Parts: sequence; C-alpha cells; structure tokens
Amino acid sequence: MEIEFAPSRRSTIGIEWELACVDHSSGELSPAAPAVLDALGRGGDTFPHVAAELLTNTVEVVSDVHDDVAGAVRDLAVTIDAVREVVDPMGVELLCAGTHPFSQWFSQDVTPGKERYATLIDRTQWWGRQMMIWGVHVHVGIESRDKVLPILNGLLAYIPHFQALSASSPFWVGEETGYASNRALMFQQLPTAGLPPQFGAWANYEEMVGDMLHTGVIDHYSELRWDIRPSPKWGTIEVRVFDGVSSVREVAALAALVQCLIEEFSTALDDGKDIPQMQPWFVRENKWRAARYGMDAIIIQDAAGNECLVSDDTRRVLARLEPIAERLGCLDELRDVAGILERGASYQRQLAVAREHGGSLKAVVASLVRELRDGLPA
Repeated sequence: MEIEFAPSRRSTIGIEWELACVDHSSGELSPAAPAVLDALGRGGDTFPHVAAELLTNTVEVVSDVHDDVAGAVRDLAVTIDAVREVVDPMGVELLCAGTHPFSQWFSQDVTPGKERYATLIDRTQWWGRQMMIWGVHVHVGIESRDKVLPILNGLLAYIPHFQALSASSPFWVGEETGYASNRALMFQQLPTAGLPPQFGAWANYEEMVGDMLHTGVIDHYSELRWDIRPSPKWGTIEVRVFDGVSSVREVAALAALVQCLIEEFSTALDDGKDIPQMQPWFVRENKWRAARYGMDAIIIQDAAGNECLVSDDTRRVLARLEPIAERLGCLDELRDVAGILERGASYQRQLAVAREHGGSLKAVVASLVRELRDGLPA
C-alpha cells in the first residue's frame, strides 16, 4: 500500500502535552476532562487546542505549528490558562508526570463515545486498563519523505537521553517501583507500542503497515504507537518517548533538544553524509537502562559498544548542538536541558519530596501541582 507523506516545512515544531486532573483536597485523579471539553469546545473552531484522551482524568493541550520552540510553548501556556479557568472553580488542579503516585487504575473511567478507545480496551483488556500514564509528544517537520527513516533511525540512539531527562514515574498505585520511568515499560506492553522497527526504505514501512492492516492488527497507521514514529498526516517525525513533564520550562528544553537533533541529521543528509545508527539490541538495552536508572544510567553510545554515563553524554550533545540551536532560535531552551541535569529530573525530585515528608505521596502530588502552576524553583 502507498502512504503519502504530507508536505511540511523543515524543522517546524508542534507539541502535544497530556495533563492529569486531580482533586485539590485529596490529590486523587479527577474525571474532569469532559467538563473542560464541554466548556472549551471539543476540538472544534471555538478552542481547537484541547483534546480528549483515553481516560476522563486527562486533557491534552496542543500547540499550533511554529518555526521556534518559544512559539509552541506560548500556545501551550495560553491553553493551560484557559483550562484553569474551567477547573479552578471545580476544585481541580492540573499536574503532569509519567504516572500518578497513588491513584488506582481501576477507579478511572475511559472516555466515552470514542470508538478507537473502546477498541483498544476491548483488545488489550487488563493491560489497556492499566494505561494510567501521561506523556509529551514533539512533532518536527520533515521536508522530504526520503529523509524520514534515516533521521528516525538516528534518533533511536538518543532514546536513553530523552527517557532519562524526562523520567517522572517512580511510583505506581502507591508503591515505589525502583524505576525512574515505570511508564516506559508499562506502555510498551501494548501490542503496537514500544520501539519502532529500523526500516531501510519507505517501501518497507508501507509494506509493514499493509501487513498490519490486512491481518487486523490495526485499522490505521496512527495506531502504531511507537516511541518515535513517522506522522505522514502532518509531515513530521513524532517523538513520543518522553514521560509526562511537569513544567513549561522543561517541555521547552526537551522540545529544543529534539528539534536540534533532527535539524542536525537533516543537514547531514543534505551534505551526503550517513547518520550513525545502532543495533536494535543496543537500542532496546539503552531504553531499559534509562527507564531503570534514569540519570544514573550507563548507556551504549554507538555501534562499537562504547559506554558512558547518560548525563555526561548529554552534556557533550548539548555542546555539539549549540550552533544549530542558535540558528533555530532555541538556544536558551536547549541550554535549559543542562538545568535538568543540575536540579534533577522529575523522578529524582519526586523521590526527594517523598523522603522529606515521611513517604507522603500526597506531598509528591502537591509538589507536581506547584511545578506546573508556579514553574520550577530557581
């Protein structure tokens, strides 16, 4: 089958940010999303940047397409302000993390009236009902279909960086899991989620989608929920690795990292260079290490099997990307990735709050609410 790849301006950026609604008093998840969507419009002309998600405790805010990260995150901030006007009188707060620290999955309601959600739950049963998780998706425009798969394959080497920097799910239904990102390993239990295959040509991708459609695994290519995937409808590569991120500032930093890496790879292809790739088994091992150990993960750097601490490698990547960030107008945002290394990723902050409050996970929820409402502390 043939899959058209929509025309898109090079290195443009759009961001999708899933937010959880929680009760102000208890910190428990709240099924407030339908009220938000009723008030703001269900993705129609009145307010096109708020969307439903799998569970009624979640609203997704979506930016327009922008040339720079700053424009995209401004969209998100304006939309969040509009959502707050609805939820504040309800006694509902907003937060974002890969998982909620203590709410129970079986107490959550699936968004009604969405056939694709009903189909997902019917097929995946217990694992589908467990998907009480949140993330951030970053789309970057690719001007030529021929570039999509080489860039995607190159990005797989940076999955541990993306995973460790955004890791924010150390707790699950009231227990400390021992993982920086429990979300990463949970989400890949779905049959069409997890790491993407490393295709050599667009025709190979089309062939796989055709096989999946023919065998009834999917009804549309968008149901391939890979950590990084082509998004033919929008003409983008979509990076979906990130755990939920608790502040606009960190969303901006991670989006800048993605935009700069893709522009670096796109430039290399223009210059006739190959983009370095790693063996699939190294990519898989790196994902697990980053999910388990977060910023303390020792990752595989290249196809030769060289290793180093993910935080050290991230600093080297940031230095390499600075000229590209300056050209794209996101230098400040890219430099703030170093801020995550300095102040700790969200999972580290959550664990510290729990220790400081005698193991209270309600205190962890309160800290996540503050980070989204007030921004990260200086």
